[in-house]
Amino acid sequence: MAEPPFGLLAELTHRCPLRCGYCSNPLELVRREAELSTAEWRDVFDQARALGVLQFHLSGGEPLARKDLSELAAHASGLGAYVNLVTSGLGLTEERLAWVDHVQLSVQDADPANADRIAGVRGFAAKVRAAKVVKDAGLPLTVNVVLHRQNLDRVAELVRLAEEMGADRLELANTQYYGWALRNQAALLPTRDQLRRADEVVREAKSRSDLEIVYVIADYHEAHPKPCMHGWGARQLTVAPDGGVLPCPAASVIEGLAVENVRSRSLREIWHDSVSFNAFRGFDWMGEPCRSCPRREVDFGGCRCQAFQLTGNAANTDPVCSLSPHRGLVDLALRQPAGSSVPREVAR
Repeated sequence: MAEPPFGLLAELTHRCPLRCGYCSNPLELVRREAELSTAEWRDVFDQARALGVLQFHLSGGEPLARKDLSELAAHASGLGAYVNLVTSGLGLTEERLAWVDHVQLSVQDADPANADRIAGVRGFAAKVRAAKVVKDAGLPLTVNVVLHRQNLDRVAELVRLAEEMGADRLELANTQYYGWALRNQAALLPTRDQLRRADEVVREAKSRSDLEIVYVIADYHEAHPKPCMHGWGARQLTVAPDGGVLPCPAASVIEGLAVENVRSRSLREIWHDSVSFNAFRGFDWMGEPCRSCPRREVDFGGCRCQAFQLTGNAANTDPVCSLSPHRGLVDLALRQPAGSSVPREVAR
């Protein structure tokens, strides 16, 4: 039987004022009328806490789009969970931080004009104000930046911006290509020279800044894949706005994966017994070269969603791996000419 999950990513809604082309949410967004109700989300939280979840990450889309956000945060906090709000910051007020333990604020760039261009709205100034609201409330702040071709040359400025915002933690995460990000891959893939320069800046910043800096590599340029959620269905679960329960936020891209819903089955049963959560747990599902690889307990065969999107089979070795027979697909993607970005659809 699987160990209890540690964290729940509660995607309260796909509604969001931003139109970022790197968004990993599905191309087919969940509409407002299909979202779980307040009562249903409260029940999900009850089930998650009973299952052993300690951290609730309230996300989206933009969770501030839910009028019941404070009520849901209060319910999660009342269960003894640690409540993390993952937000664009647009519309954030001190009142909406009630019952929240930590805030993760997204930033698109340190250059205001380019940040607004990437986001598709004029939001940079609102993000600076949101950071002040969080710090004035005495809450820890993480600034999260998704890195790509259009902002990777300003990592040093992004570090300074996070310091000026009073952030405790800075996440510099190179784009992962799911959903809208895969659609816009040609506009987002960085060059090797960009990554080399960014790596040097990050190393220097870590050596002198008081910030905790987390740097997520651009795995297309690496010899080994990133760990897949520390193992499929091992530590985290995601509940989508319509109640679909996923082993990872992007798992809906895997065609044929039987995604179950909290409206029809308990969270405990889904976590322990569902076909989807057990599909890639452990190592028995692995073929070669993963099965005999000494790194299988380090990267768990890589990303199942990436394997499916690039090869059509989620059980294949992640093509990022230099040992994968499909590595050429990644190399081909890296050679594609730069393209233009299609803005993310705005869910209603």
